[in-house]
Amino acid sequence: MGEHVMRQLLQGVVAAALVALPLTGFADQAPIAPVRHVDVQRYMGDWYVIAAIPTYFERHAYHAVESYALRPDGRIQTTFTYRDGTPDGKLKTMHATGFVHADSGNAVWGMQFLWPIKAEYIIAWLDPDYRAVIVARNKRDYVWIMARSPTIPESQYDLLVAHVAAMGYDTRRLRKVPQE
Repeated sequence: MGEHVMRQLLQGVVAAALVALPLTGFADQAPIAPVRHVDVQRYMGDWYVIAAIPTYFERHAYHAVESYALRPDGRIQTTFTYRDGTPDGKLKTMHATGFVHADSGNAVWGMQFLWPIKAEYIIAWLDPDYRAVIVARNKRDYVWIMARSPTIPESQYDLLVAHVAAMGYDTRRLRKVPQE
């Protein structure tokens, strides 16, 4: 097995382990409520990460984009790309498969980077026009504010941050992701 393949495999294992780590203190908070319904076809496509409480791998991300494509088997092919460290940094790509939970209105997924671990993915807020979204986790360890365009007005950003705060997150941990 080549060094590149081994490095990618190791990154996947570490990412899965980080996502699966329990976070103490979240048990006393109510579960995050997903939106009632997501039109999966409409949700597909590119979403620019505007801000996040990032995972280890995306903590220095620039130009981060999450792309979703519906597979024939109903699963979601996910591709996350970003520049590492600087706007011109090395292009990094991660792949995952989303599994939509039955009876969730298509708003709760398991996101699998490495079998058999599926990370929680809750569509907790979604713009009626599918222009912005907040993806959250009950552990309140990670959250993503994403939009269909690389930038959003500051007033919209402030409203989305208020939604994140209302979900019980420490918004001081949010990192704006440079998209320009």
